[in-house]
Amino acid sequence: MSNIQQNKALIFWHYSVLFLLILLVSVGGFTRLTNSGLSITNWDVFKGILPPLNNSKWEEYFSLYKSIPQYKVLNYGMSLAEFKYIFWWEYIHRLLARFVSLVYFLPLLYFILKKNIIKQNIIYYLFIFLLFLFQGFLGWFMVKSGLSVNTDVSHFRLAAHLLMAIVIISLIYWSTINLNNQDLSISISKTSILFLIFLFLVYFQIIFGAFTSGLDAGLIYQTWPYMNNSFIPNYITTNTFFSSLAFYDQSHVQLIHRLNAYIIFVLFIFIYFFNLKRKNQYIYNLNIVFLFLVIQIVLGIFTLISGLNIYVAALHQLTSILLVMSILSLIYRVKL
Repeated sequence: MSNIQQNKALIFWHYSVLFLLILLVSVGGFTRLTNSGLSITNWDVFKGILPPLNNSKWEEYFSLYKSIPQYKVLNYGMSLAEFKYIFWWEYIHRLLARFVSLVYFLPLLYFILKKNIIKQNIIYYLFIFLLFLFQGFLGWFMVKSGLSVNTDVSHFRLAAHLLMAIVIISLIYWSTINLNNQDLSISISKTSILFLIFLFLVYFQIIFGAFTSGLDAGLIYQTWPYMNNSFIPNYITTNTFFSSLAFYDQSHVQLIHRLNAYIIFVLFIFIYFFNLKRKNQYIYNLNIVFLFLVIQIVLGIFTLISGLNIYVAALHQLTSILLVMSILSLIYRVKL
């Protein structure tokens, strides 16, 4: 294979992994939104590759599901057909996760052996593979939290699982946009630090988005801009806001998710006009970030007022990924 063909293969690999990861997170979002994540109660890395192939196997999986609190409390009397619906979401999510890991690791070995990846970047790519493995562990760790006592998974573990997926996508996207020079460093300047703070706030927003989803906090206060009749619910005080309730209570979690969205938007407006005044060369990238930011905010509002429509909610999660990628593209442009 010529150098040109090898470079094309490297590019194709990066974009293929990115596409599959975004698809995986999207399927994971539907798995969560349809409450399908606990439908498979065991974790068989190899045996679990094949789905149930006969009725007795289906009954075996269904019997295992009937033993956990989610079935006994929330889904008692569910039919086998209804169980199959939630089973397939979780099964596809797990199968796709296995597939993406192989699509990442096997070509990586080939590119390392062929020296398509420069020596100083090998650790970077191997570190991403370790994150893939850790993500698999986090997935099972999350599922395990809903098998014995709770009717759902821990919202902390759900947030960790989602955040890790976004981090992996971020690292792969960063290497993708740096393929021309394979320089994976980040230029540190006053401007880039401001953009990195902005990116950190978006990651923080994703975490509280996962908290909101994990606690079903979106089921209350399905109005905007007020939370029912006030901007801040009456029983939320300064003391409660800065207590553990901020991480456990539905109202507090939804409020923080909203407030951080406002902070992100205000900070971006400041960043935008500061750079517009200076006529910097990355205004185009700022416009792209602004586009995804507005779409993300609008989808967040419509997710609430639609009564948590799963398709709108799934788009809201997908746009968060595109927003993160657009910010990384902006940071890359500043580096040039």
